[in-house]
Amino acid sequence: MSKINPADLLKGMYSAGYFPNPLVDKVRDVLLDACNDIESQNPADLDQLYAITHHATERINDLQEDFFNQGSEIETAARDDIATSFAHIANTYGFAGADIEELVATREW
Repeated sequence: MSKINPADLLKGMYSAGYFPNPLVDKVRDVLLDACNDIESQNPADLDQLYAITHHATERINDLQEDFFNQGSEIETAARDDIATSFAHIANTYGFAGADIEELVATREW
């Protein structure tokens, strides 16, 4: 079981109304999968953590078209909320020094 409470993730996206909740759920699930990867792989340093978050970010990239098809997009508020959620995850797992921009460096949004 993850150290992360799912309710602590993507609060802004869930409250905005602009983002379809089923799609926000998919983003949240990617973030929770990243938590599971962190727990199972036990990264020893930031480079290993970034490999996990980059993979998760690429999975979120793949959801962009779904957002467009629902009349939404991963825009400024979503970018900030997703990056903040990644930072929360990094901090929770003991990587307080993680660079928020590097956590999502592979983003296309």
